Amino acid sequence: MLLVLIAYCFLLLLVGAWAARSVHRAGDFFVAGRSLSPALLGATLLAANLGAGSTVGAAEFGYTSGLPAWWWVGSAGIGSLALAFVVGPRVWRIAEARNLYTVGDYLEARYGAATRRVAAVILLCGAPAILAGQIIAVGLVLRVATGLPELWGTLLGGAIATLYFAMGGLRSAAWVNTLQVAVKIAGFLVAVPWMVRASGGWPAIAAAAPGEHALSVGGASAGETFQLFLMLAPAFIVSPGLVQKLYGARDERAVRLGVGLQGAALLGYSFLPVLLGMVARIHFPELEEPGMALIKLFDEAAPLWLGSLMLAAIFSAEVSSAEAVLFMITTSVVRDVIEPLSSKQVTDAALLSLARRAAVAAGAAGILLAHWFQSILTALSFFYSLLTITLFVPLVAGLFWRRPGQGTALAAMGASLAAAAMAQLAPTSIGSWAGPVPAGIAAASAVFAAAAFSPSRQQPV
Repeated sequence: MLLVLIAYCFLLLLVGAWAARSVHRAGDFFVAGRSLSPALLGATLLAANLGAGSTVGAAEFGYTSGLPAWWWVGSAGIGSLALAFVVGPRVWRIAEARNLYTVGDYLEARYGAATRRVAAVILLCGAPAILAGQIIAVGLVLRVATGLPELWGTLLGGAIATLYFAMGGLRSAAWVNTLQVAVKIAGFLVAVPWMVRASGGWPAIAAAAPGEHALSVGGASAGETFQLFLMLAPAFIVSPGLVQKLYGARDERAVRLGVGLQGAALLGYSFLPVLLGMVARIHFPELEEPGMALIKLFDEAAPLWLGSLMLAAIFSAEVSSAEAVLFMITTSVVRDVIEPLSSKQVTDAALLSLARRAAVAAGAAGILLAHWFQSILTALSFFYSLLTITLFVPLVAGLFWRRPGQGTALAAMGASLAAAAMAQLAPTSIGSWAGPVPAGIAAASAVFAAAAFSPSRQQPV
């Protein structure tokens, strides 16, 4: 298995190096020269979204909660469809017209430099958590599949993602992601029916289900499901890593078709890792580490050929998502921090060099931080919540609302964080509907609504 994974890693690097041959300008690195077809755009977004959270994390959720765990990936699919047909085409037109590379570029064009700086600080506080979550999963896969110590597994996985991204940025990532998506799809489409049938079918899964609500798609309560949906769906509409990949589309049709198809694919996929987590409960009913459910299932309960295919698919998922987070961190550091602080104008060649060095530094930082978070779901939940609370309302409202300016955007960010903190500290008796994410979105929306009564006439970009 170790030799198979080594060969696969070499193939990923080879594809990345081949694609990087055409990267000569910063625009090639950041937005792939705005040349991505619907297929390449859909593949790179799907690869980013089928990562640690939607494989290892979703299976962990399925192991502990049953069918309601489908909302973890299903919410991402719903958010992706909104990105494809509502937000995406409009933001692509703005990015193409103004030569924008990052979400920070958009926020500055729409509101002002201060909004960009605040958003960058928030993003760079949360993004290392999700990068650590992806790298944790890579280390788990390699530990189980090859016997490598987790430290060496995180080093290897983090290094692979960093190297192929640093070579060619989004252009390399799009081509490598296409290969990775093919491996993931093949693995899950073969594995789920095989493992369900080999484990006794649905009656055995139902008998081993964890609790009375485990077989209900809606979950234990509408309030809990609403909070999960509200944490995840908006994050997949405004996530800088996804929006900035969308900037690389060659036209609006590529946005609608590429992003829309990957959203539909996420909805179709959403039950697959959950079912595998429930199958794992049949074989390992008392796991001390539920996060190991998917990996142990294919290491110990599956035939060798299927286990090898699936561990390669899971490894592929984690590496591609780590690369997507590197893309988000790198572009933000370079465009939102280093370039604005530079005392002189940064040339295109210097910007490309800065981006590659920032990618290497971010990858190294992610590897060092990986051991700080003990649970993949904890790391990802922290990031998605922070992203949704602070960026969803300013980004989306700014596309469609004429009046709000920089003061409104900054006030909304501050109010959302304050409301979320208060909801987190509030007594549980308030109810399951009043969690941090709903409270944060409600506070930011209230600030923007108040702007409707102000005399400001600022126009949208």
